[in-house]
Amino acid sequence: MRALEEKILKDGKVFPGGVLKVGSFLNHQIDVPFMKEIGREFYRLFRDEKITKILTIETSGIPIAVMAAAEFGVPVVFAKKHHSKNLADDCYVAGIHSYTHGNDYEARVEKQFITADDTVLIIDDFLANGAALDGLLKIIDQSGAHLAGCGIAIEKAFQAGGKRLRGQGIRIESLAMIAEMKEDGSLAFVEQ
Repeated sequence: MRALEEKILKDGKVFPGGVLKVGSFLNHQIDVPFMKEIGREFYRLFRDEKITKILTIETSGIPIAVMAAAEFGVPVVFAKKHHSKNLADDCYVAGIHSYTHGNDYEARVEKQFITADDTVLIIDDFLANGAALDGLLKIIDQSGAHLAGCGIAIEKAFQAGGKRLRGQGIRIESLAMIAEMKEDGSLAFVEQ
């Protein structure tokens, strides 16, 4: 998606350690009209899949998932990263390691929200090593639901996650694929 690549070049910032900050429009401040465009693009890519639910993980995937869900006319289910008193005990649970935060956590989805009758589209903001997607895929597997695929806003194609997951036969549609990020703050995209 050329518009997303242009937005990353204009407003994104590269930090040491392969960190791309897109807080001005995606994961701190939300550019709602632009997120609507992203939602429409995911609908265009997956419209033939008979999606019944969109699954994401808190927090940054939620705005993108909501915009995509509005296009599909289906609910968004988001995996919670923390167990709380208002979360039922009857949950699908998957362990995940966060590279960004440097910690491990368990993602949880109440079983009533995803069932074997669902066709699920996973939506997330980033794909790098694939740990978050691995956890969401485990949740879908536990539920018995059908996976339609994964829609990713930004993929760090120079990291192993996308290649590994595609190698498992999982359909992944990334709107912007970064080929490399340099210490001088520059980046290059994979030609799509």
